[in-house]
Amino acid sequence: MRLAVVDVGSNTVRLAVADCDGDVPLPVHTAKRRLRLAEHIEPDGRLGAQAVDDLVAAVSGAKDEAGRWGVRNPFAFGTAIIRDAPNRHHVLQTVRSETGVPLYVMSGMTEGELTFLAARQWMGWRAGPMVLLDIGGGSMEVAFGRSRTPDFVASLPLGAGRMTREYFGAEDPPPPRAVRELRRRVRHDLRDVATRIRWESPRTAVATSRTFQQLARLCGAAPGKEGPFVTRRITRGDLKAAVETLAALPAAARADLPGISAARARQSLAGAVVAHTAMRCLEIDTVTLSPWALREGVMIKHLQEQAPLWREAAGPHRVAEAQAQELPDAPLAEHAVRGGAS
Repeated sequence: MRLAVVDVGSNTVRLAVADCDGDVPLPVHTAKRRLRLAEHIEPDGRLGAQAVDDLVAAVSGAKDEAGRWGVRNPFAFGTAIIRDAPNRHHVLQTVRSETGVPLYVMSGMTEGELTFLAARQWMGWRAGPMVLLDIGGGSMEVAFGRSRTPDFVASLPLGAGRMTREYFGAEDPPPPRAVRELRRRVRHDLRDVATRIRWESPRTAVATSRTFQQLARLCGAAPGKEGPFVTRRITRGDLKAAVETLAALPAAARADLPGISAARARQSLAGAVVAHTAMRCLEIDTVTLSPWALREGVMIKHLQEQAPLWREAAGPHRVAEAQAQELPDAPLAEHAVRGGAS
């Protein structure tokens, strides 16, 4: 059986095709198209007409490419950049009518659950009680669990792209005052989450996302060309030094640093500040990177349930059908926390 997922993020649309005849997805093809949707957000938060047109073209291209690899109906989903747009219903309807591909959006909670599932599968049971950090363009997910699914998930509006827009604006590099204000925001939003995670005393801390991958390379981890099985870690001390380096440079100069791509150079500082502050708040000294994240989590969930990717799964940590119409219109400042004492 072969599956394909299309992941619409703040910066890119990514296609992943995998053979799923066993217990884990085995990648056979990946592709990406850079859209930088976050740069086309209108003042009221809507995605503009050009952004929607570009998204339609990217999803259509991903569908055609998936077809060439033997998958006629890829599962497409959008993350916070779509979920938080006031005109998300229009975006989803346009994509479906123009491409024939239903574009689903998941809650941040569901993203955290599926990403944790993938990271647990990658790390194995030897990781023990595990905390997960995932920093995207629009949101940050934190999850903790002792088994396959997390006991606790929080989704916070602390994505690297969002924080860059809110705190740094056009200032390049931003003044130290803006960096301090961002740190205060992260500490405030993480206060209750940090209390819970410290109480749980996780044995292993795992990080996923392109933000952490680039920061790991900046901090001296092996480059991607050495493959996914090389262990990559980031220490809090190295990350602190990375923040200082990034804060002293304009975006154009950051792109010359190891691991920092030109497309993400502007938001790399905010991502580093969020990551370092989160590690301090949660009292995490080292994180290990998992190359498996949300896309793999979607595939693994399908394998475990043997059901369509969008079908509701049973259990207390179910993955609900994730069409935009099902999402509550909650203020962006709010965040949801799931889980009780275990």
